[in-house]
Amino acid sequence: MSTKLQLSPSDVAAKFTAKISDIAIADKERETKTKADRLGMPYLNLVNFPIAQEALRLVDEVDAKKYKIIPFLATDTEARIGLVSPNAQGVAEFLAGLEQDEAHHYSYYLISNNSWASAVKHYKGLVKTKPVVAGVAINEADLTKFAGSVKDFSKVAGQLKKATTTDMVTIVIAGALELKASDIHVEAEEANVKIRYRLDGVLYDVASVSKEAWRPLITRLKLLAKLKLNIEAKPQDGRFTIFLTKDKVDVRVSCIPTAFGESVVMRLLRSSAAGLKFEDLGLRGRAYEILQEQIKRPNGMILATGPTGSGKTTTLYAILNKLNTSDNKIITLEDPIEYKLSGINQSQVDYNKGYDFARGLRSILRQDPDIVMVGEIRDTETADIAVNAALTGHLLISTMHTNSAASTVPRLLSMGVKPFLLTPALNAILGQRLVRLLCKECKMAVDIDDTTRKRVKGILATLPKITGYKTDTTKLKFYSSKGCKACNNLGYNGRTGLYEVLIITPEIEKAILSEDHSASQIGELAVKAGMMTIVQDGVLKALEGITSLEEVFKVAE
Repeated sequence: MSTKLQLSPSDVAAKFTAKISDIAIADKERETKTKADRLGMPYLNLVNFPIAQEALRLVDEVDAKKYKIIPFLATDTEARIGLVSPNAQGVAEFLAGLEQDEAHHYSYYLISNNSWASAVKHYKGLVKTKPVVAGVAINEADLTKFAGSVKDFSKVAGQLKKATTTDMVTIVIAGALELKASDIHVEAEEANVKIRYRLDGVLYDVASVSKEAWRPLITRLKLLAKLKLNIEAKPQDGRFTIFLTKDKVDVRVSCIPTAFGESVVMRLLRSSAAGLKFEDLGLRGRAYEILQEQIKRPNGMILATGPTGSGKTTTLYAILNKLNTSDNKIITLEDPIEYKLSGINQSQVDYNKGYDFARGLRSILRQDPDIVMVGEIRDTETADIAVNAALTGHLLISTMHTNSAASTVPRLLSMGVKPFLLTPALNAILGQRLVRLLCKECKMAVDIDDTTRKRVKGILATLPKITGYKTDTTKLKFYSSKGCKACNNLGYNGRTGLYEVLIITPEIEKAILSEDHSASQIGELAVKAGMMTIVQDGVLKALEGITSLEEVFKVAE
């Protein structure tokens, strides 16, 4: 005998309510489809739709909820986005920003509120599985684990061969910090991935890892730098920070597409480098005395010049450190801010927001500064504002890309600066280069050939008497190094500067105002007034065993 199942009134009500709800949802979906047809858009119902995490990473959860959109499919070339209200405020602008990712072709589907609500729940799973990238991406404990085993190139290469992907990144960075590298290069090639370090301005091959390691290695680096994983066809820039017990290292990361995959370069910026003293720059004798006098003046312009990588920014920071007292208001305008300086107001250029050097400098001058540092004078407007600032009671220090101190004058004039304003504005122009220091452990005296000896004598013969240096050219002694364990068999350890300091003498002022202002003419007048040239400073430092003659000629001539 069968027993008929009896439903309680509450169960009947629940079933009835669910049925009504299903009908309402179905009606909404039909309305959405009709609206999609009217707008000429494809329609999709995302309820129970399998959405991959790669798709969700295209749009942050915050933005997905703000604009009621959802990315539901992503391949190497295509991305599909669901929209509830395509015409809602801000949606079009946000989607335009997404489409700057040229790696994907974007297409859009109209979805209902219910469809979106169902799909957006997938972000909960993404949060649980997404790698956590905190402010301290790599901590000191990770680096310490490998510090003792990455003291030279061969050891770094050996550790990389047996490392996991996570450890691989840590080993590469630990090795760079241990060897005092300024940059790490990760370059995809046809057969493998090359790891290179830049030490004291020179790039060295460190190791090669298998091509199979490229994808996880690049992904790990992108996660650390908070870059978009799905973008590979356009450049990206990011950064992360490593906090050490006695130092802090900011790592600037740059990715660009290449023929065999993305190339990544990491610039290691140690906060301790910003503490370099003015006295430790490598300036000596009359050049040191002149620059020390000029930076004490209450107004005027001091320019550090030279090619990329010649230490100009470090020189500016050393000058700021010397001037950084409680009675000075110092403001900087930089692109980017490389080192954080205590007691100094530092401002970051942002071209995307229209905040360039010219506009930033104009704003800074309204902040009542005593001293202003501009990262670089690169256009007519910035040059004009900088000169006027120097003439109106501010000490302004900046950099320019020129080959010598003398060539800075015609460069400024070619940018439209008026000669009668330039001469009273300029305090000093500092031309500089960086040379490697010979390793003290393996340095030894060497002979030079007759041609080189004759060349050196010619350089020293024109050494201005006012510099106070006396050199017996009959007894020239120079040094080199063969490499040892202390310098990782490189022969060099550390760098110092070679300098020339040009000040505006009455003769140089007359030449500028009379339009006889070629670089060669300005240079000749400066030498006659007692300026030691970069190459002369280099030869003297080579005679003292600070660097090698080969290094001086490679860098300075």
